[in-house]
Amino acid sequence: MPLTDTRALFRPVSRELVALLRSFTPEDWDRHTIAGHWVVRDVAAHLIDLMLRRLSFHRDRMAPPPPRRPIASERDFVEFINGINAAWVDASKRLSPRVLTDLLGNASGDLADWFEGLPLEAPALFGVSWAGESESAGWFDVGREFTELWHHQEQIRLAVGAPSLDNPRYLRATLEIALRGLPYAYRDVQRAPGQTLQIDIAGQSGGTWTLARDVDRWTLHQGAPSAATAAARLSETAAWKLLFNALPRAESVAAVEIEGDSALADPLLAARSVIV
Repeated sequence: MPLTDTRALFRPVSRELVALLRSFTPEDWDRHTIAGHWVVRDVAAHLIDLMLRRLSFHRDRMAPPPPRRPIASERDFVEFINGINAAWVDASKRLSPRVLTDLLGNASGDLADWFEGLPLEAPALFGVSWAGESESAGWFDVGREFTELWHHQEQIRLAVGAPSLDNPRYLRATLEIALRGLPYAYRDVQRAPGQTLQIDIAGQSGGTWTLARDVDRWTLHQGAPSAATAAARLSETAAWKLLFNALPRAESVAAVEIEGDSALADPLLAARSVIV
């Protein structure tokens, strides 16, 4: 898998989102989204939180506050992240849509400035936990941040009936980063070396990837294998919704066409490239 450089993508996607938010009616801000119980204003506030945290911890080198309780397990970590996300969203309800939009515009511009000037090989701030990494390459850490921006702005667009961004490069980059979580999602799937799952994603942003079993682990490759043990086919829309926890199990079963060894493809339906 070649690396995916998302540094230059933050600014155009953020600008499009800010322009969209400025066009909203009061009713639009309270429309329900596919992000659980969050409405549009909650998703926008969450993005502001992510951006301000990244600027504070990464650009400004401020040490993150320690958790109130020790983190002794993956479940503890998930609860910690969900807790700080919820605390910010609750506090943001005291802010007007104009204030939220201005905050997002300023924070996203500062974040784009930071990422565009960051060397590709710069050390990561955090490991990408949904890929099973405690330490990650810097570009992967930045790419993870881009997937957050892209999928949350898409949740907002879906909620208000706005069209998706028309540049396929944005979703393509999101998928390239998100798919890197698959080897970790398959970590407990035991198969003989050489078995493969071919993943075909249809659409302008799609492509073909292969999840292959080596002697002791799974690896992800771009392109099709010489012979696939199983194949999974889905649309680019179904792919991002599945990986970002926006496709219920029944819908994912219907959205993913499986050929060959279905038991090998089935774990794909539970794979997530987001902390849940």
